[in-house]
Amino acid sequence: MGGSTEKLFQRKSIKNFLIALLFFASLFFILSTSLNPEKFDLEIGQKAPEDIRAPKDIEDKISTESARQKAASMVEPIYKLNLGVHVEVKKDIENFFLLVYRLRSDEELTEAEKITQLTSRNDLNIGTVNTRVAITAPLEKLKYLESYINEIATQNMNAGINVEDLQKQKSSIKEYITNLDEFDNELKDLAISIIYATIRPNKFLDEEATGGEIELAKENVDKVIIRKGENIIREGEVITGDRLELLRELGILTEESRFDFVLYTGVAAVVLVIELLIIAYILAFNRKLLAQPKRLLMVHIIFIFTLIISRAVQGISIYLIPIAASSMLLSILLESRLALLINLCLTILVSIITGNNIIFIAMALVGGTVGAFSVINTQQRANIFVAGIVISIINMITIVGIGFINSSEVMETLTSGFYGLLNGLFCSVLTVGSLPAWESVFNIVTPLKLLELSNPNQPLLKKLLIEAPGTYHHSIIVGNLSESAADALGVNSLLARAGAFYHDIGKTKRPYFFKENQLTCDNPHDKLDPYLSSTIIMDHIKDGVELAKKYKLPVEIRDFIEQHHGTTLVAYFFHEAKTERDGSNIDEKDFRYMGPKPQTKETAIVMLADSVEAAVRSLSSPTREKVEELIEKIIQNRLEDGQLDESNITLKELGKIKKSFLKVILSIFHERIEYPDSDIQKENGDKVNGIVG
Repeated sequence: MGGSTEKLFQRKSIKNFLIALLFFASLFFILSTSLNPEKFDLEIGQKAPEDIRAPKDIEDKISTESARQKAASMVEPIYKLNLGVHVEVKKDIENFFLLVYRLRSDEELTEAEKITQLTSRNDLNIGTVNTRVAITAPLEKLKYLESYINEIATQNMNAGINVEDLQKQKSSIKEYITNLDEFDNELKDLAISIIYATIRPNKFLDEEATGGEIELAKENVDKVIIRKGENIIREGEVITGDRLELLRELGILTEESRFDFVLYTGVAAVVLVIELLIIAYILAFNRKLLAQPKRLLMVHIIFIFTLIISRAVQGISIYLIPIAASSMLLSILLESRLALLINLCLTILVSIITGNNIIFIAMALVGGTVGAFSVINTQQRANIFVAGIVISIINMITIVGIGFINSSEVMETLTSGFYGLLNGLFCSVLTVGSLPAWESVFNIVTPLKLLELSNPNQPLLKKLLIEAPGTYHHSIIVGNLSESAADALGVNSLLARAGAFYHDIGKTKRPYFFKENQLTCDNPHDKLDPYLSSTIIMDHIKDGVELAKKYKLPVEIRDFIEQHHGTTLVAYFFHEAKTERDGSNIDEKDFRYMGPKPQTKETAIVMLADSVEAAVRSLSSPTREKVEELIEKIIQNRLEDGQLDESNITLKELGKIKKSFLKVILSIFHERIEYPDSDIQKENGDKVNGIVG
């Protein structure tokens, strides 16, 4: 037993691994093909056959470099003053005038000798014309001129003179001096000669500082980014070298067959994160899915189908992408929490494919969440359309609200809102249209499916009504009892009711061997051996399972057929066999159902309701006290026989079941045949005298 269980677990683990591998490969393929750009065969000078858009964000390096060079050219050169030059200029002026004053004061020299010596000895190369003025001009005027020259030199040297501007500066000084009224023309010429001979560049280019400013200016220039979806080249535009290089870098030229390692690495990373997120959720909150590889496969298929449909409709509008349909389907077929996670994962993937539109992301998250919540426990397919209308309204409000915040394009926003409105209706149509296929192919029992199975027009229920009307009536009463008890316990009441309707369908094979279908006083068991009668009674389980498979009833319904008697004893025929053989060589196992015992609270409820209905039906004059005592005895009998051990049901819940049964029975049962108290202890779910079954 342990070995077979381990092998079963291993087989399921392998299936789960293969499904996970298939999921990764499918997502990787879809995402890669969606993000891999269309290839073009182009060359320089050719006209673009159509608008070519960027498949992803990319830097236009040529435009960026051009912008940086422009910024660099606008940087003003940085100069630094050499203070030593100013000192030298002052010293040159001072030395010239000291020589002038010394020669003027030398009385031994004639005027001509003074002029000659000044001309030959001055370091400024001042000519004879100007040296004569320096020797002969009034001393006061000369000293005044000296101070003026020093002031002009100081002003200009402090402001700084660079090599390029030296001549311009000299010309400016000459013009200034020429316009002075304080000096005559000869003194002005002397001043100009001295200034021309002394001032020189003292402001030199600071190459290091200027280079730093240029680099800073370049760094401050933003990269020229062509965003995903923006035009690189418009239709009819001549392709230049820089545009061709940009297309080559994007990998959208047919000549470029290189493997885009960066793209595929990114895709693999995103897909892996999505898959790990789903696996983590299943491990933490829904481990039972690991034992149901078929349902994991269904989740995978719904996921992939949604992506495929998304790619098909995004050309019309991204706001038509029906992500909410997947959350609605999974909420109905499995559970709402998983539906919310899948909605989140799909939103991430589709947003990557469509360009990370914030309005679409908000719409998909909000609409999918509303979709998952609005179909929880829905019992009518029309409710799905109502949910679709709610999603439509929510989508439109979300799109218009965010659109008005981010944009002033009113008509464009309203158009997007209209597509969001259609989205909800599209999702509801997809959900309603595909739901029966998911239910059928993957044997999923949804509330909608349970309601359909409970419809009296179902072929198997019709067969039960026609061929075993007593059993049919009994099953309807058991269904009512089970539904009420399931509601009291907060478990799946629709499943309990549907399971009760079908639990005895095996009786249609030999209906008249069961008491409720015997219209006359003749009992065929009177002529049969107890062993054979017991076998016929117990075979209605096997016959019921075969019918369930033939009519393709879900596994969850078949569980009720197999488990509603558990391993109880066919008491009447067991005791009859013991009486006939004086208790010798009677193996109790020969008179017990094969089981299994009820595995869920719903199947346990149907077991108890099945026994209680048959027992109460035998009471000739039922009173509240008698009914209550009978229910108590039957429940206690099942408990002591260990039939409820595997159903995870508690004593407190059994008390609730008892109260629920009592309330329903008192409202629907009236005259009944007395059920012998001695048989109650032996009663095991096979109804009166072990014949009802």
